[in-house]
Amino acid sequence: MHKEAKSSYFDMPALDVSVAFPQATPASNFPPCTSDYYQLADLLTPEEQAIRMKVREYMEKEIAPIMTKYWEKAEFPFEIIPKFGALHIAGGTIKGYGCPGHSITGSAVAAAEVARVDASCSTFLLVHSSLAMLTIGLCGSEMQKEKYLPSLAEFDTIACWGLTEPDYGSDASGLGTTAKKVEGGWILEGQKRWIGNSTFADILVIFARNTSTNQINGFIVKKDAPGLQCTKIENKIGLRIVQNGDILLKNVFVPDEDRLPGVNSFQDTNKVLAVSRVMVAWQPIGITMGVYDMCHRYLKERKQFGAPLAAFQINQQKLVQMLSNIQAMILVGWRLCKLHESDKLTHGHASLGKSWITLRARETVALGRELLGGNGILADFHVAKAFCDLEPIYTFEGTYDINTLVTGREITGLASFKPAPVRQKSRL
Repeated sequence: MHKEAKSSYFDMPALDVSVAFPQATPASNFPPCTSDYYQLADLLTPEEQAIRMKVREYMEKEIAPIMTKYWEKAEFPFEIIPKFGALHIAGGTIKGYGCPGHSITGSAVAAAEVARVDASCSTFLLVHSSLAMLTIGLCGSEMQKEKYLPSLAEFDTIACWGLTEPDYGSDASGLGTTAKKVEGGWILEGQKRWIGNSTFADILVIFARNTSTNQINGFIVKKDAPGLQCTKIENKIGLRIVQNGDILLKNVFVPDEDRLPGVNSFQDTNKVLAVSRVMVAWQPIGITMGVYDMCHRYLKERKQFGAPLAAFQINQQKLVQMLSNIQAMILVGWRLCKLHESDKLTHGHASLGKSWITLRARETVALGRELLGGNGILADFHVAKAFCDLEPIYTFEGTYDINTLVTGREITGLASFKPAPVRQKSRL
């Protein structure tokens, strides 16, 4: 009866967006870059400029046409992995072992160019490269570097990085996952959550608490190890292409040769996080550049009341506010890279950069969503997708609030992460 009530065209496929809305170009044909108003290229070396343009061309031509489809389905486009390998950007700043040995500025602008077109792809890259590979590069043995880094650099194998747990998010140093020493290796027991790439990673960098020393140690776990289980987290509204997973470790044996010798406390993970926060700060820079580029083209194409939307004062004001934010964000990100290159970068520097840039990015993409009106909620026009994708980036690698407290501790010398103890009685 209900089937009979449907119209004859009820189950027809949706119109292609270029037919349904011919007045503006969808993001599958990505707009040219108009957001670098203060000309960052002048601050880059020729090598860094070449990296930037190589990645930009690849993302616009190869990735932009397919990303909306995969984002909608929350599936990962595995066919792009060999093409990413050909870019030779994985491993970033690591020298040798098949890694490119770029400057951190070169790696940062590459990450931004990936994020400009698709934030999920940049997250996939940064988890693999700036977390997992960098941990092996900074904390691994010579044997581990030679064994794992070359194939990771080519994307022949994929890695993930397991720190966060269901009970320990911002309080990451708490860690309930344990590592017990046994003959010839270690037994891992515990659970991880929100681990990007984990459902298809070949190796998993896992952090666990040593039951003998009570300190945090790092381990390389192979996929399909007995007792290891990874399942996809469903129903996300942001970074939908990223395959975040729940990891269960039940009596998982890791041989001694796969314990990371440079991770002996939580402070050792901070060596990686300080660098990765600089890289993550460039994600929202890239995202907002893509949003601005899309809005800039859209406002010139879309007409209402007999004029392009770009001709209206209030739209120009919003566009200029977005552009202003982006220029400031780029310069802060560039300064973070220079501090790192001169060995002056502190945890407070990195945290302030990540928190402030993501805050400004939130404002910027919200303005972009307004400017596109109804099309601002369609992934076809990029801005809605970027709007959703920015939310998890605002949260991961330290929430805005936690990162401000890291900087606050550094500038005052006083930690304020835990609430003041509750007094039983008032002193009055």
